[in-house]
Amino acid sequence: MYAPTRRTFLRQAACAALGTSGLLSTLLDLRKISAATVADGDYKALVCLFLYGGNDANNVIIPHDEAGYSSYSTARGGLAISREALLQLTLANGDGRDFGFHPNLAELQGLFNGGKLALVANVGTLVAPVTRAQYLAGGAAVPSHLFSHSDQSVQWQTSVPDQVLRTGWGGRTADLLHSLNGASKISLAISVAGTNTFEVGNTVIPYQVSPTGSITFAGMTGSANADARYQGFRELMALPKNNLFAQTYSDTVTRAIGNNELLTAALAGVPPITTVFPASSLASQLNMVAKIISARNALGMRRQLFFCAVQGYDTHGDQLTAHANLLTELSQGMNAFYNATAELGVASDVTTFTASDFGRTFPTNGSGSDHGWGSHQFVLGGAVQGGRLFGTFPTLAVNGPDDTGQGRWIPTTSVDEFSATLASWFGVSASDLRAVLPNIGRFANPNLGFLA
Repeated sequence: MYAPTRRTFLRQAACAALGTSGLLSTLLDLRKISAATVADGDYKALVCLFLYGGNDANNVIIPHDEAGYSSYSTARGGLAISREALLQLTLANGDGRDFGFHPNLAELQGLFNGGKLALVANVGTLVAPVTRAQYLAGGAAVPSHLFSHSDQSVQWQTSVPDQVLRTGWGGRTADLLHSLNGASKISLAISVAGTNTFEVGNTVIPYQVSPTGSITFAGMTGSANADARYQGFRELMALPKNNLFAQTYSDTVTRAIGNNELLTAALAGVPPITTVFPASSLASQLNMVAKIISARNALGMRRQLFFCAVQGYDTHGDQLTAHANLLTELSQGMNAFYNATAELGVASDVTTFTASDFGRTFPTNGSGSDHGWGSHQFVLGGAVQGGRLFGTFPTLAVNGPDDTGQGRWIPTTSVDEFSATLASWFGVSASDLRAVLPNIGRFANPNLGFLA
């Protein structure tokens, strides 16, 4: 079993223990929401795959027609993927243009052409819609610290680029809907990739697990002595404390221990998943997500929100090799996860989506690409209107109508619109949408239509 150090455990236990009642409620305003209701058997899960570093989506989906590919290859230079290697797509809502996927996305090509995967074009952080002319003239409201990894990844996760928020749009969604899970002691929001802003709410705090299971103390299982240590530690934590900090620490660790026991028992009580997952970091995370989904009834869950993440997408150099390996991991991991949801009979109840700091520059910097803005994102699941391209695909021209300069695409679809579509499918009502996405009224399309 995964065995963190004492310091790591204490940091993670603070999130693991709090479940659906968090210390942040004393620091942040809580919007009072009436309890939601769902029909018997209703279940939905959202799974965020965050690609840290800024995925170069210009090499994810590529023009396949002769004219489009010629423009692409000229601008990309040494980063261009050969036209013959592209995996051709069959677009259900094509506009006459012809596209192909990167050759390492064979599994995602199959899911796309099979109607289970969609792509949303040129999504990015926006304060409000902005044109190239407005951007170049200066004075237009744009997200702070554009092209900064730390700022843009947080803004993607909060969906509020003109304020500094402690909560993410996933966490605010969880605040609204956690009552659907009734008396369940496990948080609606579960992270398999450590701390994140996306899942932090006013009342809901993400429960952290590892790709191998819940996080527990080392040396407290597996033998009679270990069991005695475990029981003694629990009794020590149960003793009354005179110091407020000591009592809070004790309560937090006690909740962490309880959550570990609850999740471990639930996972032990469900049949093993037979879908084979590849050996990769992302696949291991998604495998654990699938296992937790399989235990949803034992845990009393009607809604679940998951966060997975992969590092390494900051491809300033050696991009062709590094990016190809990352896309192989992404394609194989997403494919295995979709197959697992189908095995569990919940493929139409689970929607997986990608997110990333930003896109990357269209021209090469020599052997890689630099920080961009708008990018393309995948959405996967049985409820997805698959085989389609949503949003507006940018004009792939340096200093063209969608470029700030250096091939950085100005987003034509906001993170707000992308997120609102997901949140609405998950169960957030139109009247509550602004509690999740305060800026959604600034944009024209609160539902992009990629989910049924």
